[in-house]
Amino acid sequence: MKKVVIVGGGWSGTAAALAARKAGCEVHLFERADMLLGTGLVGGIMRNNGRFTATEEMIAMGGGDLFKICDANSRHRNIEFPGHKNVNLYDVSTIEPAVKQALLAAGINIYLKSRVSDIVMEAGTITKVVADVFHSNQTIEITGDAFVDVSGTAGPQGNCMKYGNGCAMCIYRCPTFGPRLSIAARAGIKEIIGEKPDGTLGAMSGSCKLHKDSLSPEVREELNRTGVCVIPVPPVLRKSMDSLGQKACQQYALKEFAENIVLLDTGHAKLMTAYYPLEILRQIPGCANARYEDPYAGDIGNSMRYFGMLPRNNALKVDGLNNVFCGGEKAGLLVGHTEAIVTGTLAGHNAARFALGHPPIELPASIACGDAIAHVRERMQTKEGITKKYTFSGANYFKRMQEEGLYTTDIAAIKARVGKAGLTQLFATPIICNEEVR
Repeated sequence: MKKVVIVGGGWSGTAAALAARKAGCEVHLFERADMLLGTGLVGGIMRNNGRFTATEEMIAMGGGDLFKICDANSRHRNIEFPGHKNVNLYDVSTIEPAVKQALLAAGINIYLKSRVSDIVMEAGTITKVVADVFHSNQTIEITGDAFVDVSGTAGPQGNCMKYGNGCAMCIYRCPTFGPRLSIAARAGIKEIIGEKPDGTLGAMSGSCKLHKDSLSPEVREELNRTGVCVIPVPPVLRKSMDSLGQKACQQYALKEFAENIVLLDTGHAKLMTAYYPLEILRQIPGCANARYEDPYAGDIGNSMRYFGMLPRNNALKVDGLNNVFCGGEKAGLLVGHTEAIVTGTLAGHNAARFALGHPPIELPASIACGDAIAHVRERMQTKEGITKKYTFSGANYFKRMQEEGLYTTDIAAIKARVGKAGLTQLFATPIICNEEVR
């Protein structure tokens, strides 16, 4: 059986693993930390705005496994908060075990606490990865026919120190498990660094998590009942609108997020701001005893991201390498869990196609998933475009979705559009190995 090796176990990596496995390959997934999902461990927001469309497109294409798991683990469904509709909030305490079980049930080989540290390469083709097993002298070596680099763009710790406000002790846990390693970069591919409009590098993660029990009973009750609590901030304590520009999640750079504390119930109380000084936060009604859960130093900053994107084509094959594909933040300035699952699914599917002797495919611009992948690649070639962030849920790309007629919540219409493109159940269909090619 042909082998696909996935480096990185976030939303994109788990999606790539499932897609490659369903296509008919043996799959090996490496994750440097002790759990899967990366930022998904403290995320939770699904289906908001255009992400509803993208989610239903993926389900129609047979790549909806992870979205269905998120739906099944949602604490709240079809809610609204400022600027966002159709929102599901998954439970961060139950999501990772559910995803891990789904991967194991599919027959995927998972290596946790196993940081890929080196590769073997021949003439532009990676043939093997070498991983160091945490707290042991052991290494794991796995050969593969195709590889997917979904190692993310955050870390190492030095980037948060140099370009952010210092290590804020976030869910990435670089001091414990070490920095990310891109196999494409190790193979000699130059990574791309995102910029902010002022020319500084990277972008800061856009939300924090508070211990729900540290909030007032009234706030907790509203969160548990409705999923959302919006608390007006006294004018003297408000952040400036300029401060919202540093965030990776530009869909939340709205005045409502400067004038209010917006909390969402994902198990934690998700605070929709990159960071908030604790002495100020505790002056806001309901937050007198507030305590951060992620990052632990959420009063000074957050993780810095978008330091390691890869040049790629619209099939998500990495430019300059024969058998390496990429997804998630490695594939460009697409922000969010939905975006990671979309790109990861296509990358994993195309890695399997390559391994099985078939050419990779591109998703057409007639569906939002295909249009977003192509649009972001095109925009990243421009000086202005490299300073933007793109997401189905707001800001630049959601506006484009609406203008191009790609946004809809009509599930029947989405299925019809996918069917017209000839993509129904694409990602759920096994691929026959072309031995003449391979």
